Amino acid sequence: MPKAIVLGGYGLIGLACMQALDKAGFEVCGVGRSMRSAKSVAPSANWIIRDIPTITTQEWLDILEGIDVVVNASGALQDGAKDDLEAIHVTAVERLVEAATTLPVRIVHISAAGVSETASTSFFRTKARADMILSSSARNWVILRPTLVLSQEAYGGTALLRAASALPLIQPIALPDAQIQTVYVGDVAAAVVASAQGKIRSGTIADITERDSHSFPELLAKVRRWQGWAPPVACPTIPAPLVGALGKIADLLGYLGWRSPLRTTALTTLADGIRGNPEVWRNAGGEACRSLDETFDLLPATRQERLFSRAYIALPLAIGTLAVFWLLSGLITLADPARAMSVLSERAAPSWMIAPAVLGGAIADIFLGIGIFWRPWASRAALGMLGLSSVYLVGSLVAAPDLWADPLGPMVKVLPGMTLATLVWLMLDQR
Repeated sequence: MPKAIVLGGYGLIGLACMQALDKAGFEVCGVGRSMRSAKSVAPSANWIIRDIPTITTQEWLDILEGIDVVVNASGALQDGAKDDLEAIHVTAVERLVEAATTLPVRIVHISAAGVSETASTSFFRTKARADMILSSSARNWVILRPTLVLSQEAYGGTALLRAASALPLIQPIALPDAQIQTVYVGDVAAAVVASAQGKIRSGTIADITERDSHSFPELLAKVRRWQGWAPPVACPTIPAPLVGALGKIADLLGYLGWRSPLRTTALTTLADGIRGNPEVWRNAGGEACRSLDETFDLLPATRQERLFSRAYIALPLAIGTLAVFWLLSGLITLADPARAMSVLSERAAPSWMIAPAVLGGAIADIFLGIGIFWRPWASRAALGMLGLSSVYLVGSLVAAPDLWADPLGPMVKVLPGMTLATLVWLMLDQR
């Protein structure tokens, strides 16, 4: 039985490749840096848990022993808290190729349509350098360059499409001149299998894409119809400067660990267009890729599809609301601590605990409000908000039960905040 390793095996493309290779009779092993993410998508698969850019050439020699095919589906969109494009796209490929030159192994490399050393984004430039390293140094290789990949899995650009198409009542018009071609993830996986089986000759570089292209607004409209939403009441035009500003904000959030599909790399890529030439793949012996409509036929939009799209919009709003609420709660208390302390002193609370409770609570509020912005801490911050809110509620029942009957409902209003924190905790998941 031939053996294959898939780098980035629990990603959108990587997982599809693992499943397709397994069905084609390969013994498959995935490589990724998170066991939790790996086991959540493919619990019965074999995994090597490593941060791919840190693997040395010697370690690759050990990993590749007895391996027939390496599929490189790893990658990142933009530099951020967890991602270094140079390390992921260039250094890792250099070491892999150096090790593979002494072994009878074929490398099937997933690149991207439109890569160029003079491209407008680091993503495309580093991908182009990886392609060049592979094509000039490897012995047995195929480079596949998909356009915008559509899948039942929603991630990155596909999640953005789903969310933008699910906006209630409106369908924003942005990037009207952008032309996009798509490809079904199953067609990408089939191309990988054909390459792994040796049906595609070594040295092939081919775009994997449908034939037709679509303007970005047209693509959004088709996704909206596919999801089953009502036609929009209004289609406001989003000015280019506003789109750019959103990208800059998303870039900043990227350094806090949030991999937003609104980052400038994604927006620039969309604005430049995502297009490829399907003829090279057909001439190399590959099967034609499905059209956008045929892809939608394979991906029925279910209720969970629509719930995800709306939740994807709601999650950042919920996180922002919680952050502002908790930050303001702490800052307002610190701005006039004597007033806050009087709430307890007027109710005969023990004097020794008044200042620590008020000041400690204010500092904890601020810490949680800041903490939920940092992606690695966000889930724990949401749980912390639940815990601290519970302490406030119990403490109020003991020290100030009359506040529950206050006409403005200061304690009752804590309950919706707890509910919002619970929803954020439940929705915060990462591949």
